[in-house]
Amino acid sequence: MKINSFLLRCTLIAALGGFLFGFETAVISGAEKTIQQLWSLSDFLLGFTVAASLIGTVIGSMIAGRPAQRYGRKKVLMAIALMYLVSAIGCSLTPTWILFIIFRMVGGIAVGASSVVGPMYISEISPAAVRGRLTGMFQLNIVIGILVAFLTNFAFLHIGAGSWRWMVGIMVIPAGLFALLLRIIPESPRWLILNDRDEEAARIFVRTGEPDGKAVINEEHALLSGEEKLIHHAPEEKLFSGKYRKPILYAVLLAMFNQLSGINAILYYAPRIFEMAGFSKQASFLQPVYIGGANLIFTLLGMSIIDKVGRKTLLITGAIGTMIFLLLTAFTFNTGTSGHFVIVYLVGFIAFFGLSQGAVIWVFISEIFPNSVRSQGSSLGSFTHWIMAAIIAWTFPIIVNASPNGGFYSFIFFSCMVFVSLIFIWRVMPETKGRTLEQIQKDLGIV
Repeated sequence: MKINSFLLRCTLIAALGGFLFGFETAVISGAEKTIQQLWSLSDFLLGFTVAASLIGTVIGSMIAGRPAQRYGRKKVLMAIALMYLVSAIGCSLTPTWILFIIFRMVGGIAVGASSVVGPMYISEISPAAVRGRLTGMFQLNIVIGILVAFLTNFAFLHIGAGSWRWMVGIMVIPAGLFALLLRIIPESPRWLILNDRDEEAARIFVRTGEPDGKAVINEEHALLSGEEKLIHHAPEEKLFSGKYRKPILYAVLLAMFNQLSGINAILYYAPRIFEMAGFSKQASFLQPVYIGGANLIFTLLGMSIIDKVGRKTLLITGAIGTMIFLLLTAFTFNTGTSGHFVIVYLVGFIAFFGLSQGAVIWVFISEIFPNSVRSQGSSLGSFTHWIMAAIIAWTFPIIVNASPNGGFYSFIFFSCMVFVSLIFIWRVMPETKGRTLEQIQKDLGIV
């Protein structure tokens, strides 16, 4: 199916939230060592400083679903853009550690909310034949944001003592652009259906190229009973009513395993990891650029084939590859062999991660819940993802510095978790490619 210009434009604008998500996630890697020295932080407080944003993401992922259901996806995206702006300005100008923590949390709330509402919005405006590729645009923008953060960290490295302020403050530019462009996109047509605004939804379906918008509207009404739908208000359907246990299980486990692979430990502490492996300070800031580049290339590849190959095949392939490269990284730290192989192994890890988990997670979570609880389900998946990310980010510097073999133990743990995820994906997880959002619910027995 051909993607028309209106659909592509709406997708790219909504996906800018993903760019800011990625930038906010990775930019701290360039600032964390300077901040530790500036405010004389212990390893515990450093972990908390890095995890502060992730604590915000947990809050953002928990609270985003209800306003997105009540007030619409577009209005919540606009609030998210404003929070990104406040965070960038505050973090770059703050004179104290406490204020830095507060503004980091504000940025984290924006990231958590964005991870819920961005993919949800894109999946709801996308026809089934291209939904995987278009929702994958959000993940693509995440990895572009990560790469740009690594590049700007390296570019600002030589400014001097205040370089870290430039690193975190440059986010003002994309955040402002996001806030402006959101004004020109429409509301999600499926949210409009929930609020008895079928004519508006039908007009948007025509513009996005939905093959049979009327059939989608009829299907949505068939899936919602009259009691479940309140005019101009969010449905009162409860996520934990028992009938949604399958999508809850799939979303929670996939989100857990995504973070238990160690991806965010690597992104948040990349320069530190490379210094542990024997790289100079300048080289330690350059190596993450290669990781970001590989992440971008292989996420693009995963996006391009996700609707042909399917979600499950990509995840199985990625789990095998990431497990192998995590084991190689672990044994490099354990044996004392040339640490310079670490860049090869971590690029290999990130390539398989980008191809699989990176391309799939937000697509899958945004499509397995029915319309009446999609915002709640997406919030649950995102909450799980970010609570695990916060735990990993907080504990990683403590564990790697606790013993001479801290790096070995960390990467062995990550590889074992990937092996467990491989069993789950292979034996339990369903395939959703080529199915409309309404057909997926029927496949899961949710009617």
